[in-house]
Amino acid sequence: MWFFYVFLYIVLAVIFTQSYKIVTKTSKSDGTLTVLLQFIAGICAMAFSPFFKFIFPTDWKVYALLGVACVFYAISDRVNTTVRSGLEASTFSIIKQLSTVFMIVAGLLFFKEEFVWKKIIGAILIIFSNILVFYQKGKAKFNKYVLLGILSNIVFSVALFLDVNISDNFNLAFYVALTLLLPALFIATIERVKLSSIKNEFVNGNKKAILITSLSWGTMIVVQLRAYQLGDVTSVSPLCALTVIGNVIVGYLFLNERNNLLKKLIAAIFIIVSVLLIKG
Repeated sequence: MWFFYVFLYIVLAVIFTQSYKIVTKTSKSDGTLTVLLQFIAGICAMAFSPFFKFIFPTDWKVYALLGVACVFYAISDRVNTTVRSGLEASTFSIIKQLSTVFMIVAGLLFFKEEFVWKKIIGAILIIFSNILVFYQKGKAKFNKYVLLGILSNIVFSVALFLDVNISDNFNLAFYVALTLLLPALFIATIERVKLSSIKNEFVNGNKKAILITSLSWGTMIVVQLRAYQLGDVTSVSPLCALTVIGNVIVGYLFLNERNNLLKKLIAAIFIIVSVLLIKG
């Protein structure tokens, strides 16, 4: 069954990334759009709750860690909306893999994990794949969207470290809903997003793309976590990395993202090899 969930995740992840890019093209406010998408995605994830065992933690520290993690998720999701608006979907998918590098570095520095050469080589390959994509005529072309993408991945990695094993204490779908709805609440509060603004964002935006993005987002996270529950990390993670190649191909076919296609494909292959090394 885990293989089915991985396949479903790959399909949903590609749809999510591509449709998110389409949504940003008609958006009036990045903050409002993020809240709208997270809210619908959270409700979608909540709908899967009856399919999982209802359990809740009794230790208040679990809730505290979840709350802090959701603050970082909120920052990452909010910044990512801006990044997606300025970068091609296929390029964003490649940058997103940098979170793996930051997780390895944090593990070595703060959790005193064992120094494993295969992991280091894998991290170097991910960094090299990103440089390859942005390297043009003797120099690496970085703009504010690339830098924000790197920042977002650092923040996302912090959230993941705080969030380690928390999902096991909750109903899986309910937990996913919390990691979407709480960040939406935080962003709406900080940016003072009004209900009328959210309504206008939906009414004046690409409604079909908004719904596809939101529904694929909530479902994607549920099926990915379920795949990790049922399968081995060493098997699931490399297959999930196939989304990188999927986004390059789909972006080429449907979003006219035809710049540096060969470099993107090479970078995607490097990323898959790196994941095999890291999880091997």
